Amino acid sequence: MSVRDAIVYALLALGVGLEVIACMGLVAMRDVFDRLHYVGPSVLGAVLVAAAVWTRQGPSFIGLKAALLAAFLLVASPALAHGTARAARISRLGDWRVQAD
Repeated sequence: MSVRDAIVYALLALGVGLEVIACMGLVAMRDVFDRLHYVGPSVLGAVLVAAAVWTRQGPSFIGLKAALLAAFLLVASPALAHGTARAARISRLGDWRVQAD
């Protein structure tokens, strides 16, 4: 086994481990607001898996697809978490307007 393979396996193990922790957190938490805290580790896990693919394949078509997917998840994840939290708040409180203090 080469050093490159060891790096790939380490990145893949870290990424999959973070995804498993994020899934376990989603199952364990009861409230939607508590579940939103596990969005961050899931995105980091996806980035680590994409880094493992890039390290293994290099700048090929599949490596580019993995990098673009990781970049999309990094950009879209905060917006998705914010939208989910806002929808849950509106559903819970029935207030759809933004309150100015």
